[in-house]
Amino acid sequence: MDAQATEEILRFFRDLPDPRAGNAWHPLSDVLTIAILAVFCGSRGWADVEFWAHNHKQWLATFLALPHGIPTHDTFDRIFAALDPVAFEKCFMSWSSTLVASGKKLIAVDGKTLRQSFEHGWSRTPIHMVSAFVSDNQLVLGQLKVDNKENEIVAIPRLLELLDLKGATVTIDAMGCQKQIARQIVDQKGNYVLAVKENQPTLHEQIVTTFKEARLEKFAGWKHDYADSVESGHGRIETRRLWVSSDIAHLGVARDWPGLKCIIMVESTRQMREKTTTETRYFIASHKKLDAKFMAQAIRSHWQIENGLHYVLDVSMDEDACRLRKKHGAENFSRLRRIALNKLRPIIIRNDHGTDMKASLRVKQKMCGWNRNFLLEALLH
Repeated sequence: MDAQATEEILRFFRDLPDPRAGNAWHPLSDVLTIAILAVFCGSRGWADVEFWAHNHKQWLATFLALPHGIPTHDTFDRIFAALDPVAFEKCFMSWSSTLVASGKKLIAVDGKTLRQSFEHGWSRTPIHMVSAFVSDNQLVLGQLKVDNKENEIVAIPRLLELLDLKGATVTIDAMGCQKQIARQIVDQKGNYVLAVKENQPTLHEQIVTTFKEARLEKFAGWKHDYADSVESGHGRIETRRLWVSSDIAHLGVARDWPGLKCIIMVESTRQMREKTTTETRYFIASHKKLDAKFMAQAIRSHWQIENGLHYVLDVSMDEDACRLRKKHGAENFSRLRRIALNKLRPIIIRNDHGTDMKASLRVKQKMCGWNRNFLLEALLH
């Protein structure tokens, strides 16, 4: 069962090119297996991985070759620093796509900085990663490295190219509101919901003016749909109202945006004690059907990438504190974290009475280290 459990993941990484010469001491499959298992068990860096492997050497030897024993942490560092990140990403995406439920899905695309990953102390320029996250499944579909946050516009099309967007709705913040990105999503048989801000001044101004006119007329005669919701908690009451309209013929720039079918306005009012604030946001979408509830779900779910991915990586897996800096090391270790995240998140832990227990990702990683059967079940889940 041990070999079967590891093979369930590793079969997707068989074609990953080995960056070393043919006389390498440690098979790449051994190195990958140890690294994945160690991160499942909570390892935060290569020294942790080496210590974990030495403590489980007898077990690892039952299904790994280990011709020269356990690799040192320097060996792990060198191999993963040299490993082709694009090839590694393609293998990761091939695997992660098998975890996503079929049917229409919401894919949130957003960036995250690995704050301690700068290669030189004097440069202080950390790696920035752009990720694609499926909110329904809470899974990472893929990720790509960019030089800095400003270059997300360059990375997003490359990431989208690797994804199957047919029937999916892609949500991106204002930085990704670009005509070429809209065109690419439509060409890949997907739909988009893109945030519009002042970085697209003409489009933003025309949408604002259109909704002002529509509200003055109380949307009489306008093709539109409406939805609202109220949430309360932690002493705060938040009311969200959303209008979506397909009356865009008089928007001068609408014809320049590929696939644009409707415009959206979201008004959020937050009341906390004596203080009330209101924020209004605008979006464009390629959906033909005017479905305000779906649009509200898509917009709301986009921000799950912050709580469901970025926050978890930082708080539970200490990603921001990771100081790997050699070549592709930080980027590739980030993929190991996301492999563990994708497999561990859906696991439900129950007590002796069969009651579901609320367990963080960090607790699940500790359980992998405490209980080998739990680790194997997580790999096969």
